[in-house]
Amino acid sequence: MRAFGRFLDVLDALRANCPWDKKQTNESLRPNTIEETYELCDALIKNDVPDICKELGDVLLHICFYAKIAEENEQFDMADVCNALTRKMITRHPHVYHPSQIDAENPKPLPYVPSDAEVTGDTKVTTVTQVLENWEQIKLKEKDGNKRVLSGVPEALPSLIKAYRIQDKARNVGFDWEDRQDVWKKVREEIDELEAELNKDDKEHSTDELGDFLFAVINAARLYKLNPDNALERTNRKFIERFNYIEDHSIKVGKSLNYMTLEEMDALWNEAKEKLKK
Repeated sequence: MRAFGRFLDVLDALRANCPWDKKQTNESLRPNTIEETYELCDALIKNDVPDICKELGDVLLHICFYAKIAEENEQFDMADVCNALTRKMITRHPHVYHPSQIDAENPKPLPYVPSDAEVTGDTKVTTVTQVLENWEQIKLKEKDGNKRVLSGVPEALPSLIKAYRIQDKARNVGFDWEDRQDVWKKVREEIDELEAELNKDDKEHSTDELGDFLFAVINAARLYKLNPDNALERTNRKFIERFNYIEDHSIKVGKSLNYMTLEEMDALWNEAKEKLKK
């Protein structure tokens, strides 16, 4: 808490005395926030612990900066952000916290685990799946919560991640495959429909069918508890590493990639696969 307080004091000083920090607004910070978030994601997928620590700090700076701007405009401050988040987490975890803890002014000591007598109906949960289902139901009941099941999926999310979140939210209210193996019939159906449209050279319908196929593959990944975004990023990095191997070879022998045959590049690709195995 002392470290966090010191950080907030530094932010106050910079906002008051630094020409760059003084002129920042929500609009000017937003692009940098997106960049910092992606840098954190990059560190996470690399499992670079020192970099994760650094990037978490950068993201935290942006969170507090927005709260500072709001405080100056007499809208809310960092304490309001923390209190709202605390209330939300307590409200959405009735299997861990007693309802009286929602009161930020007079909460019971944390964590307070309710007794069986205090737990009512659907608040008695024991599995991760039940927790997620309960979470979605509570959100729909909240005064300022999501009015529809899928309204909590941000429109600006990258399409792949958005598809996963849409499917996951639908699952939490029971709209899902009863047997995950049944999804493969859907995947095969969608790839057949895609191939049929491609053979017709119909770009508009082919685009629709490609989307349906990708959505079905993402659904399969979710059902098998695989993260498709992480999986695709692994493949991206693997491709870059192997392609760079081919390019390094072309530089070494003084032969441009443009003058290498596909057979030559394919041979180097296979060589890279063997040498760069982890």
